This record gives sequence, structure tokens and C-alpha cells, in this order.
Amino acid sequence: MTKKEKKDESNEHEEEELVQRETWGNKFEFLLACIGFSVGLGNVWRFPYLCYKNGGGAFLIPYLICVVVGGIPLFYLEVAVGQFMGVAGINAWNICPFFRGIGLSTLIIVFFLNCYYNVILAWAFRYFFASFTSRLPWTDCDYDDWATEHCSTFEAQPKDNRCMFDEAQNVTGAIVNGTCVSKWTAVALNVTIFDPSTLASYYVEPVTEYWENKVLAISDGIDQMGPAKWDLVLCLLFAWIVVYACICKGIRSSGKVMYVTATSPYIFMAVLLIRNAMLEGAKEGITFYLKPDLAKLKDTQVWVDAGTQIFFSYSISLGALTALGSYNKFNHNSYRDCIIFALVNSGTSIFAGFIIFSILGHMAHVQGKEIADVAEAGPGLAFIAYPKALTLLPAAPFWSVMFFLMVILLGLDSQFVGVEGVVTAIVDQFPGYLRKGHRKEIFIAFVCVLQFLCGLPMVCPGGMYVFQLFDYYSGSKIILFVAAFMCIAVAWCYGIRRFYDNIEMMYGWRINPYMGIGWFIFSPIFSMTIFVLSTIDYSELDYRRPKGTYIYPTWAVAIGWSMAGFAAIWIPIGWIYHLIKYGVSKETIKLFFTPIGLKSHQQRPQDVGEKTLLDLDMKGRNYQKQNPELPTITYANKSGGGATNQTFDHL
Repeated sequence: MTKKEKKDESNEHEEEELVQRETWGNKFEFLLACIGFSVGLGNVWRFPYLCYKNGGGAFLIPYLICVVVGGIPLFYLEVAVGQFMGVAGINAWNICPFFRGIGLSTLIIVFFLNCYYNVILAWAFRYFFASFTSRLPWTDCDYDDWATEHCSTFEAQPKDNRCMFDEAQNVTGAIVNGTCVSKWTAVALNVTIFDPSTLASYYVEPVTEYWENKVLAISDGIDQMGPAKWDLVLCLLFAWIVVYACICKGIRSSGKVMYVTATSPYIFMAVLLIRNAMLEGAKEGITFYLKPDLAKLKDTQVWVDAGTQIFFSYSISLGALTALGSYNKFNHNSYRDCIIFALVNSGTSIFAGFIIFSILGHMAHVQGKEIADVAEAGPGLAFIAYPKALTLLPAAPFWSVMFFLMVILLGLDSQFVGVEGVVTAIVDQFPGYLRKGHRKEIFIAFVCVLQFLCGLPMVCPGGMYVFQLFDYYSGSKIILFVAAFMCIAVAWCYGIRRFYDNIEMMYGWRINPYMGIGWFIFSPIFSMTIFVLSTIDYSELDYRRPKGTYIYPTWAVAIGWSMAGFAAIWIPIGWIYHLIKYGVSKETIKLFFTPIGLKSHQQRPQDVGEKTLLDLDMKGRNYQKQNPELPTITYANKSGGGATNQTFDHL
């Protein structure tokens, strides 16, 4: 055998090793994946609180307006871009090369999100395992390893029984059976006179002490990190092992897992609602949740809260939706799926409010408090308010297991789709290296280990402060900024009519014009308006604890803004890169907004032979040789002699 024949055989062997890009096993798996990813903890612990805070049922008005103006169009835009391009991450934005920085920005945002989101699952696993007992440990203060002098059930608090027995002689006494007796008589009757100096400076319920002292072992600040808590480290490790087991074989395995993780939470939610509805005070809690206060609609903060909730619950600007869409077959009807998704997502948020406020109504009834005094948002609801409510139920450990299993399932599919978003973006960037043999499985393991290590500081005594820093800065206002530029890239630069033509090529029919109006006008204005309003109302991060409010040091705030800036800066860097590399001319500006790497089925008749930036980049003649699984780029011969085939490297 000659050297040339050996080389050809070797090349054929390498091509055989290249694993083809996956697609969903059936049409239903994509919808389940979208529901599993976006319907998560934010629907359960953020929406009900915002609804109560911003006028009850009246909040549904701005919320539903934001769904129509921003939520549905932006969600569908990401999915449609991924499905049309057939890839995720940076390469998906080859649809408009000047804005390829969007792909990198979304990759960084979802990477940060994955790092801290799995910490929530670690906490949930910690409570889940602790619930397998005959009596929930956060029921009372009878635990020396975490209960302090500040712990109180507020039922056995000493009452102030002091009285002035003899005002002339300044002799104090105590009230016994409604009568003021002298202090000597009180001692003789074995009655203790209330002494305020013996009281702690403040009191908290055992569920709060358990959360802060037992679960978190929280320190006094971010500068006091302390050693890792090994029970939380093991829970975090277990959470990452579960995530890896779900996605190690790609969407073929994760798509099947979705049948359980995306649907079973609704069973648990229905069971919990039925149980909660039987409790005293549940009616008052639901009334409090839905009672409209129309005067609140005049407050701009209500509209900001509605807009930001849409971005959180619809998982916009994270890049994962583009990844999910890229696994669809080219002619899959994702338009229908996005409408169904919107109904399920927003319906779940409203449904979760009934579950949460029915139990909070019972909690307020038992404790004799106002519902507003027990309502919380975020981790405080899932790990303080609701666990406290569980202690008031018969068979409390059983309901605790049910609740935290629901939290785990809600968070789990969101987490592994988020990780899939990171993996898909990078694998699509380097398919020739990462789609061979078992390299993708190894790379997924590497990503999981890396994000596990990034999450380790959050399971230290100072970890809650790090968690809040990630949550507040790395994925809040920046996603609004990115979403606006997604609309600008597709609707304004690539061309709304051309993208509508592309969608018609996929479905065989033209979608409603509203989506185009949304992408061109409503959605970018909506995104930037919410971004500006939230920036105007910006306040420095703090963390409220029973002992007081912790103010973050300047250096910690600087780190937070650095994370936010690091995610956003790649969009303008992409602009600068293209302007420096290709210069500014009428021709290059047109090519900046012309897609690269389209296959024949992605081109309209008038697009065939279209010149792209690849024609200006002569450094990549060996691109097809290095990446044989990708198609040859066809473009018009500059000499005017028809079409010619050449290969060029990616930009």
C-alpha cells in the first residue's frame, strides 16, 4: 500500500469517527426541554412574591402585557435563530457576523448562572435528606449545635409582668393573678419578675437559625469565607453527578429524562395545593394574593418587576434556547411550541402563587400575624417561610420530602439544559475535535467539574454573600442589554423580511406579522426601557439578616460589576474586531450583516452566490480540510464566470 493510499484510508477512518450532530428524538421533546429549562424555581419563589408586592391581581396586567410585547417574541427569536442556523453559540450568530459577540456574551452569562444555580439544588438536597426523620429538625430550638440564645418559638417567651408596688418607696413588684404584689411576695410565691436585661438583643424562629447556623454556618461577611462545609460540598457534588448523568449522552438521554423532570413537578404541585386548600387561613392567603390594587399600576417599579420577571422565567438571553432550537429538525414547527410554552410558563407562575399563598395564609393564621409579615421571596421563601409552614402540618416530614423533591425536580432540568447550552456552544465551535469518539462525554465532564469548582466558594460560611453577588450582577440587567441587540441584529441588520422568508422556508407557510413587529419595534424598546429604568433605580447590593443588614464592601461590588461587564463587553469587542480587520466601506458594512456558512437549503434563490465576509478572509483555505463535516461555501466568482467552490476558515 502506497503512502497516499494509507493517508486516504486514515482520513476516511477519521471521518467515520466524527459523530453526527444530534436532533430531538421526537417533536414533543423540544417542548418538554423548553418547559423544563424555563419553568423553574423563579416561577415558584419569585412570581408569587412580586404579585403580592405589586398590587396582587393587578400585577397580572403589566405581567401579561410584558409577555405579549417581550416574552413571546424574544423567546421565539432565540429558538428560531438556533433552528434555522442548526448550531448554537457564536456560530448561530453567523446569521449576522457583526453581532457574533452576542453568542459569546450569552455563553458567559449561562456559565455564571450554572455555577450558582446548582448551589440552590445543593441546599434543596440538604433539606430533602434532613426531612427523612420523625420530626423536622427546624421545628424548635432544642438543638445545641445550631440554636443560639436568639432562637425562640415565640410561644414560651417570658411576659413582662412588672408593676410598681409602692411608687413612693420606689418598690417594684409583679402581677400575680391580676394583682400587683411586692417583689418579696413574688419571690415567696415562686414567681419570677421579668428582667429585660436577660433577654437577647433580638429573637428569630428556629427555622431561620437552622438555615443560617446549621445549613449555611454563615459568617459575618464576604471577607470571612472560612473552610468549606463538607455536607454542602457533598450535596453540591451529588447535584453535579446527577446533572452529568442526565446529559452525558447528549440530548438523546436528556430528552428522555425530561419526561420525568418536566412533568412530575406538576403532580407534586397539584398534591400540595389540594393539601394546602384544606388548611385554615388558606382562603385569606389566596385572597391576599389576588386582591387587585390598581393604584399600584402608576408605579414604574411595578412595570420593571413585570419585565424582569419575564426575562427570568422565559430564560431569555442565556443562549440555551438557541441551543435547544438548534437540535430541531429544519422543518419543525417551533412557532406552535413557543405559543404553548408561553401558556404553560405563565400559567405555572400563576398556579404556583395559589400553592405558596395558601400555605402562607395558614402560617399567618396560626402565628396570629399579617400575611405580609410572613411573605418572602427567593431563597427565603423556599428555605425559611415554606419549611416553617411545613412544621405546622400533620405528618410534616412527608410533606417536607414532597416539597423539596418538587424543588429539586424544578431546578434539575433547568440546570442540565443550562449546562447543555454551554457544552453545545463550544462543541459547535470546535466540532472537528469534540465530536469524535467519546470526546464530547469527556468534555461535558470537564465542564461539570469546572463549574463545580466555581461553586465551591458558595458552600463556605461566607458562601451566601458570594451567591448573592453572582445572582445580582452576573445575570440580571445584562440580559436586558443583550436581548435588545439580538432584536437589532436580526430585525434591523439581517433584515426582518429575509428572516421571515427563512422561517417560511422552514415551515412552508408564513407566520403572523406580529412577531416581526415585535422584533423590529416592541421588543427592543421593551428591553432597553426596562434596562434604563432598572439602572435608574439601581441600589448597591446588600444582604438582610435578622441581626442586621450587611452592606457589601466596595471591592466586592467592583467584582460584581466586573462579572457583568465581562459578559456584556464581547458585543462591542466584536464590532471593533470587524471594523479593524475589514475596515469601513460600503461593501464591508453590507457584508457585516450578510450571513456566512449557509447551506443550500438555507438559501433563497436570490441568496445563491451571495458574497460574504469569507471572501475577504483568505487565511482559511484549509478550513474544509480541517473540518470535513461542514459544507463547502459557494459564492459568486469574482471574474463573473458563474459560481465557484472554495473553502475558507471561520472568522
